[in-house]
Amino acid sequence: MRFAISLLLVLAIASIIGTVLKQNEPYPNYLFEFGTYWFDMFRTLGLFDVYHSLWFLVILLFLVISTSFCIIRLSPIMLKEMKSYRERSTLSSLRHFRFRQELVTSLAPEQSVRLMDKVLAGYGYKSRTQIRKTGQLLAAKRGSWNRLGYILTHSAIVIICIGGLIDGNIPLKVDQFLGYKRIETRDMPESQVPSVSRLGSNNLSFRGDVTIPEGSSADVIFLNVANGYLVQELPFIVSVKKFIVKYYSTGQPRLFASDLVIQDKKTGKSKSVRLEVNHPLTMDGVDIYQASFGDGGSHLHFLVWPLTGASTLTTPLDGIVKHHEPMTINGHPYAIEFDDFRKFNVEDLSQGVVKAPSSFMQNILSVFSPAAHKDQELRNVGPSVQFKIRNAQGEAREYLNYMLPITLGGHSYFLTGMRDNPGASYQYIRLPLDDNGNVNSFMQLRAHLDDPSAANGIASRFAKKALAGIPNMQAMKPKLAQISESVLALFRQGGYNALAGFISKDVPQNEQENAAQTYLKVLQGTALEALNEVIPPGTPIKDKASFVRDSLNAMNDSFLYGPPVYLQLQSFKPVMATGLQMTRAPGKYLVYFGSLCLVLGIFAMFYIRERRVFVYASSDGKVLFAMSSSRQTLDFELEFKKLSNIISKAFADNKEL
Repeated sequence: MRFAISLLLVLAIASIIGTVLKQNEPYPNYLFEFGTYWFDMFRTLGLFDVYHSLWFLVILLFLVISTSFCIIRLSPIMLKEMKSYRERSTLSSLRHFRFRQELVTSLAPEQSVRLMDKVLAGYGYKSRTQIRKTGQLLAAKRGSWNRLGYILTHSAIVIICIGGLIDGNIPLKVDQFLGYKRIETRDMPESQVPSVSRLGSNNLSFRGDVTIPEGSSADVIFLNVANGYLVQELPFIVSVKKFIVKYYSTGQPRLFASDLVIQDKKTGKSKSVRLEVNHPLTMDGVDIYQASFGDGGSHLHFLVWPLTGASTLTTPLDGIVKHHEPMTINGHPYAIEFDDFRKFNVEDLSQGVVKAPSSFMQNILSVFSPAAHKDQELRNVGPSVQFKIRNAQGEAREYLNYMLPITLGGHSYFLTGMRDNPGASYQYIRLPLDDNGNVNSFMQLRAHLDDPSAANGIASRFAKKALAGIPNMQAMKPKLAQISESVLALFRQGGYNALAGFISKDVPQNEQENAAQTYLKVLQGTALEALNEVIPPGTPIKDKASFVRDSLNAMNDSFLYGPPVYLQLQSFKPVMATGLQMTRAPGKYLVYFGSLCLVLGIFAMFYIRERRVFVYASSDGKVLFAMSSSRQTLDFELEFKKLSNIISKAFADNKEL
């Protein structure tokens, strides 16, 4: 019993883990989430697919076998005990009961027994009488169904475990062990997956996902298994006519559904349905759930801006989500892979920035944070596009660009984020916009500052204006112009880091702080002079000083941005895709039935109390009243006292009730 309870405790803990930890995700997702150490440990324990792990199924099988033997061995005894009145109890054994009472009466034994039978019948007791040489024995009982609770509870464990074994798909495990089925790890079109990695539509149990764009269809789903996948064929074809999504005013989705056409492969009959969240559809034993939605191949149009050099010439670029396009940047070949497009993005701008996506643990901890739901500024910041730029060596950086301007601190920016790997947070660059909401002014300023041929003129004009009207300082103009040109050259080479490196190397330590402030003022002054030269006529910029500072910050950050181009999303034609989860779990009905048996069994064990009453009426006028229960509780003691008082009064009156 202790061992069985320990195993049930292990299964309970495993089930909690399987509920909290999302199951059957691709291994890279877990690796990025937990790190190498915990990933290896969880993988070894099989926690990424708990319900199909070998140790979980072995425990279920052991419980089925051991508990079945227990039921077979004890059920006949319990059923027999339920029918038994124990009328063979002896007077000597009754006198050893803790709860007993002896009375003296002038009634004959048969009268005493008849009197007690009527008293007990009024309280729901059923009884039998046995005549003996020295008197009569009345054996009564109530609540014998209590023992049925033990049978139901143990049977429930067997039934639930059998349901778990069925949904554990043991035949597939055996096929994998024998080599008849093999996990596919290569990235290839579904049609090219070999038969050894495909499962027929008659597969006993499965759970998988499929994403279907509008106007497309699918007759297979993909099952994530370990570090690869299996292709599960379906007994029907699912076609998506239209995907419907409705949003709240904040931009958060409040409803999404799919208009589907499902065609049975055997009969060819089609059925049109609308699938909504929390309203699954069952076809041929397969439950279909509306699980998610995403992009199904939206058409995107970009303007490609250079982030280095003296040119501001833009080039158009068209792309399709889930496709890639070749591109040449500064004479080097690249490929742009368009991963995702989102028409709405709800962000919390209370901290003045767009927050990077959080990890699993960060999301959990944030729920319990005291400030989790305070002072949030949720805002729909409009469309965004996620893409990668991959070089000829296969190295890629991931980008997230927002289409519409975002206002932070009273100024408008285009935000573009970059990260080196999917597990990292995005590092954002703010591209400042003029008062018309255009990025052209920044691009013109960047190109002008990045033009070595223009540096001398910018520096000279800055020096002339900076020293104008200051007596005895005209001789310093060439020197200031030279310093300005040098500062621009350093910044053009490596941003603020290049300036800091020059100061730390060539300026005495006690003068470095003053030099840094001076060089920064010179840099901002020359940049302001350059802005006045290149700003298009009629372009309003109220706060030019802030615009210059933001521009210099953006230019500095661009050194870490990767390939020096910025993709500005101009227009799009959205194509939605529905995410469906399909499940075949015949064992769930056994689990439901077993759970019902478990509830009934526990109710019977804890709320139905078996009580037995024995009355031995002797020929010498003595009556022994004894009572027992499977659980001697306070209620049982009160019931015994109540019956004792009633019986004493009945015999005192010396008449039948």
